[in-house]
Amino acid sequence: MCLTGVDYFSTLAYQPSIAFLAAGTLAPMATLVLVILTLFGALPMYRRVADMSPYGQGSILILEKLFPRWKGKALVLSLLGFAGTSFIITITLSAADAAAHLVENPLTPSWLHDQWLITIVLLLVLGGIFLRGFQEAIGLAVVIVIAYLTLNTVVLMAAIAAIWRHPEVLGAWRASLFAQHGNPVMMGAMAIVLFPKLALGLSGFETGVAVMPLVRGDSTDTTEHPDGRIRNTKKLLSTAALIMSVFLMATSIVSVLLIPAEAFQAGGAADGRALAYLAHELLGAGFGTVFDLVTVAILWFAGASALAGLLNLVPLYLPRYGMAPEWARATRPLVVIFTGIGILVTLAFSADVDAQAGAYATGVLVLMSSGAVAVAITAWRQKHRWALFTAITAVFVYTSVTNMIERPEGIKIASIFILTIVVTSLVSRTLRSTELRVLGVVPDPLAEEFIDQAARGREINIIANRPGPGDRKEYEDKLHEAWQTHHLTPDEPVLFVEVSRGDASEFSEVLQVHGARVEGFCVLRAKSPAIPNAIAALLIHIRDRTGKIPHVYFGWTEGNPVAYLLKFLAFGEGDTAPVTREVLRQAEADPLRRPLVHVG
Repeated sequence: MCLTGVDYFSTLAYQPSIAFLAAGTLAPMATLVLVILTLFGALPMYRRVADMSPYGQGSILILEKLFPRWKGKALVLSLLGFAGTSFIITITLSAADAAAHLVENPLTPSWLHDQWLITIVLLLVLGGIFLRGFQEAIGLAVVIVIAYLTLNTVVLMAAIAAIWRHPEVLGAWRASLFAQHGNPVMMGAMAIVLFPKLALGLSGFETGVAVMPLVRGDSTDTTEHPDGRIRNTKKLLSTAALIMSVFLMATSIVSVLLIPAEAFQAGGAADGRALAYLAHELLGAGFGTVFDLVTVAILWFAGASALAGLLNLVPLYLPRYGMAPEWARATRPLVVIFTGIGILVTLAFSADVDAQAGAYATGVLVLMSSGAVAVAITAWRQKHRWALFTAITAVFVYTSVTNMIERPEGIKIASIFILTIVVTSLVSRTLRSTELRVLGVVPDPLAEEFIDQAARGREINIIANRPGPGDRKEYEDKLHEAWQTHHLTPDEPVLFVEVSRGDASEFSEVLQVHGARVEGFCVLRAKSPAIPNAIAALLIHIRDRTGKIPHVYFGWTEGNPVAYLLKFLAFGEGDTAPVTREVLRQAEADPLRRPLVHVG
């Protein structure tokens, strides 16, 4: 919870200021709308997300299942772009805000007033901690969150005492509300209109789901049913939401009552640091400086939860799609890459917090909207509480669209992330298309019998056949063609192999091979997203099982080779013979052990 909390709770450092600038004296009411959405919208929705994706994929996994094949992959890549926007900007914005708090502290020496340099150093230190491992990061998160919430509680108690001593501030606030908005109905309507500007207070839920693999479950949990992990993640989400709701309301109220309006303005003493302002004013410079240092720590370390989410999310999708190298499943190379991207983003925005805020909100809100859509569609199909989740979806979509209209730079930056992911993913998929792409070959008993029987002959001869009617005439015609084209003799036994096209958007899978007897002919049948790769994998399996080099016979494909190449990349089939040979060449470096491909 603390690893999630450094992202979620750290928004308390700037949320009261954002709320006042957006809603003025209505800030507590707008915050109340945000809290209601948190507890009765986001929380129920993400508890359902935790049920449906217990390994941290979140709403992206649910939408992938709802929209299969290439349209699902395209949707996932787009959402990964928004997730990358959200997580990377969380890392860079939080580090930049931490650096800004450090620079603005009156006790900071002049040689530490270079904000962008401090931001880069903070990013490098964060990456270094993750290179050492997750446990160190989690341990630091626990200490920082406990210290931050404790200090915030002390500040709130001091603020409540100040209000008790000066109750006239309540009357002044009430008079200001009625002078500006007339009646409670108008106040409520304006609060509903203004609350989207406070949406950064919702930022912790996606991270809470993303770190699910780090949540401890029960000893009885299984891969298919990690019930303990799901239950504990729901406790995490509920506890974090309740804590945050209390602090959001309390900090919004005391900030409006005790801080002068001019202090919230740009360059004011409470600009982006309302609670730090109260800490200095109510508890003195000594306590205020300690509060500043802990605030700097949690803002900097907020990137830890985002980095943990990225390290969990990317390996679950891109390598599986063939859209990243296999080493992208490892933690340390990804830490180096994400840290480098964070430094580039920091340099591009000159460590300016405001310049990154729009992209941050866009990424967070689009991910939450996608989660709401996924849960609503699932609820509709299950006929269970679909009206509630449809209403929640409408609220999140409204909030996202409102944010994009007011801060269009967010969607522009997110588009750059999406375009980068799509282009690099397609390039990687193309470069990896001639890999073996089969995680294993599992023949059924009849297929094993055919292979063992073929191994008793002088050579193992395999005829590749495009699946057709499946009758005796089909195999007789193919066999006679092989006799004439490849000079096979009638006394040489042959196996037929047929691979039908599966979901071409998938990159790799375990190849299930089934044997079939068709009026005396022995046929090996399989389904695969890439036909040449599957045939190559089967040939290597036969060689390893029998100790003999198999021979496979193809016919030339008539047509434009470029068109067939594009067809193979998109649909997993094309000019099968040359691609099969290339896959074998890459998979087996020794030509003497490589299965032989004949084309005629």
